[in-house]
Amino acid sequence: MAKNDLIGGSIWEEYSQKVQDLMNNPQNMGEITEEEAKEKGLKLIVADFGAESCGDAVRLYWAVNEDTNVIEDAKFKSFGCGTAIASSDTMADLCKGKTVDEAVKITNIDVEHAMRDNPDTPAVPPQKMHCSVMAYDVIKAAAASYKGVDAESFETDIIVCECARVTLGTIKEVIKINDLHTVEEITNYTKAGAFCKSCVKPGGHEEKDYYLVDILKDTRAEMEMEKMSALADAKIAGTHSDIPFDDLTMVQKLKAVEAAIDKDIRPMLVMDGGNLEIVDIKDTDDGNTDIYIRYLGACHGCASSSTGTLFAIESVLKEECSEKIRVLPI
Repeated sequence: MAKNDLIGGSIWEEYSQKVQDLMNNPQNMGEITEEEAKEKGLKLIVADFGAESCGDAVRLYWAVNEDTNVIEDAKFKSFGCGTAIASSDTMADLCKGKTVDEAVKITNIDVEHAMRDNPDTPAVPPQKMHCSVMAYDVIKAAAASYKGVDAESFETDIIVCECARVTLGTIKEVIKINDLHTVEEITNYTKAGAFCKSCVKPGGHEEKDYYLVDILKDTRAEMEMEKMSALADAKIAGTHSDIPFDDLTMVQKLKAVEAAIDKDIRPMLVMDGGNLEIVDIKDTDDGNTDIYIRYLGACHGCASSSTGTLFAIESVLKEECSEKIRVLPI
């Protein structure tokens, strides 16, 4: 088969020599019959998978030793482009000699790397990486058939990048651990989005439920919320006096004030049969924070509630939270 019969000559160099050879001369194409498997005392497993995005399909044959769970032989039939044939052939070869549990761990990245001429040069152009997606999925289907389970039982998380088999949980974890700010950084750390790029943003060759741009945005927002919550907790606990009270959200300010009241004010009031509640908290235009309180029990109507007691409450909150706090009884 001539090179230009498969793809345009201008991009032929983007395919490794291994891929070109396997396109024209696959080593594991064919089928294993029930009779052939029985003659060797092996169990025949046949699994199919089709990729809706490109119309390619592959059928995988396994001859498995049920005593050891080792895949003694593997063949395939592929209905698709040359890249699909090459990747399916490589996938079948990688299955041989492995146990079923080991085979399930074969990823699309493993298949692509096995087709490289050298470790640093991709075997196929990025837009063709999706052809090797079938490898993982048909292996999963074969393993599920052998074990008598649902194929989805092999998935423990949502797959965002099908090409690199990168999960949603992994991407979010990597963003948080390494404080990533760009999609390019995500790709450098995880390989997600490095190949067909459909998972990067809407508009790729197939629609996705999750895109890297959205995951990054949402995760960064989560990180900010976690940061602010940690700041508030630290302020409440008094472990970081250098954290400005003014940097807290209104809810966090309320929590900090309530914590100070519970610790140093409320016990004193309760001992005298009184109490108080925070009615409102507001930031003013002049940079202060006004705390509106209502006295309860014996404190309600007490002469010192607007003098000594009020001064004591405000002094504690100024010391524990901010000098800009004003306490206003209502």
